[in-house]
Amino acid sequence: MPNDLSPTARALRALEILQTRPGTTAGELAERLGVTERAARRYVGILREAGIPVESARGPHGGYRLGRGTRLPPVHFTQSEAIGLVMAVLSGQPTAASTDADTDDLIGTALGKVVKALPESVGHQAAMLREYASAAADPYAAHPDPAITSELVDAVAARRRVSVTYGSEAGNEWEAEVDPWSIVIRYGRWYLLCHSHRADAIRTYRVDRVRAVRPTEHGFEPPEGLDAVAVLEENLGLGWEFSTRVAFDAPLTEVARWVHPPMGRLEPLRDGCVLVGSTRNPDMYAQEWLTRVPFPFRVEGGEELRAAVAALAARFSAATATAPADQP
Repeated sequence: MPNDLSPTARALRALEILQTRPGTTAGELAERLGVTERAARRYVGILREAGIPVESARGPHGGYRLGRGTRLPPVHFTQSEAIGLVMAVLSGQPTAASTDADTDDLIGTALGKVVKALPESVGHQAAMLREYASAAADPYAAHPDPAITSELVDAVAARRRVSVTYGSEAGNEWEAEVDPWSIVIRYGRWYLLCHSHRADAIRTYRVDRVRAVRPTEHGFEPPEGLDAVAVLEENLGLGWEFSTRVAFDAPLTEVARWVHPPMGRLEPLRDGCVLVGSTRNPDMYAQEWLTRVPFPFRVEGGEELRAAVAALAARFSAATATAPADQP
């Protein structure tokens, strides 16, 4: 932190630290402010003189914390924080770059309000960035309904089972009771990681395809030590309509570099390895995924995938056939 900040600026910074990190000790506060512990206590005193109740407790779990019902001053951003916020929003929601007041984009409208509320000294660069930066839309990104997302987050936090109405890409729709373990964002897509009582298995549902959420009277306990991202990665390739089983004549360690989780689970098999999973689109699985793996393989399971690979092989074979003699 710069040493030329005024006592008022340091006091406000101290308030921000106590707001985000209750239980901060005098030593920790001093380190974050770049001052001595005596000076840190003085800034706490300035806050108290301004009518902000800062409570302190001794002992191993002691430290400073704000009293209940504390009315905080408006949020303050540094220029770097403001620009970083605009960059993060535009990265996830390219349409938010629009400054059209008539836009229906909720994120763009909210970003505009934040930028306009910033002091000129801080907000000018953020406004310039928003006006002149161009962001290309991610074709694989999906933007869920904020209301649906909020209901799912509430259920995750309350550990409350919910009934969801889900629509597949093919247009099918069904209902299932699920224990919502976590919301996971992966490469621009939002997923609900849950235990489905309909399938009696772990499922990963796209949040943008959840049509409705209804709470139930049942609670649940998520798995102890749950690593939501890791579990999502392990299960992205399971539970789809068409099963797949592909054997590779290469060591698992080498094949693993070319396999990503939605393709299924890679397991050792004799001198090679086998990829076990499922897919909703066998043609895409063959054309976009298997063709990228530079090792010999055999489709050992999944008649739909076998047919898709055979059709693709026939296309490639026809493309390399020798042209008839009477053709130029």
